Amino acid sequence: EVQLAESGGGLVQAGGSLRLSCAASGFTFADYAIGWFRQAPGKERERVSCFWLSDGGTDFAGSVKGRFNISYDKAKNTVFLQMNNLKPEDTAMYYCAAERRLCYIGMTYWGKGTLVTVSS
Repeated sequence: EVQLAESGGGLVQAGGSLRLSCAASGFTFADYAIGWFRQAPGKERERVSCFWLSDGGTDFAGSVKGRFNISYDKAKNTVFLQMNNLKPEDTAMYYCAAERRLCYIGMTYWGKGTLVTVSS
């Protein structure tokens, strides 16, 4: 059974940092894309970042480019989203998702999310 579990969310002041984790079980990332998405109250879910293990490729939304980074721990089968210089508008529930090769809002496997709150 494929499972994804996010962790690392919390309350942080503007300008601070958090590192989110997405631990996978039931599959390895080798042939998959991992997406990070977020949904703020009253807003639609949006894609934040994508990671493709096959070639190490990454993609970031314009609103987080230069502030967020992705890394991967193969031994732990875990993808990390490093979030720096956080802003109040980054406040949202963050989800990781997985799909073979594709990274988009309709990905097959989803975690339950982790809440990030950035205070001003």
